[in-house]
Amino acid sequence: MTAFFTVFAAVFLAELGDKTQLATVLFASDEGKSKLLVFFAAALALIASTGAAVIAGAAADRWLAALPLKLIAGAGFVIIGAFMIIEHFRGA
Repeated sequence: MTAFFTVFAAVFLAELGDKTQLATVLFASDEGKSKLLVFFAAALALIASTGAAVIAGAAADRWLAALPLKLIAGAGFVIIGAFMIIEHFRGA
């Protein structure tokens, strides 16, 4: 269960305020669209994209077992975060 809660917390926090969530907010704010339809469409899209990520991760584990994937992924997040902080202070 620890792994479940770790994955849940990481994905939940990563999804808060991202472009996908903001797009979903915009769709849900449209009076002409059913809120239930928006919920199920967005949930299905997240399930599909997560499924693709799991498949890609499983393939990467199989083909790239010698590479430190966690280190590469972590470094990627740090680089993206640093880029976002720099862009914030540039006023972009």
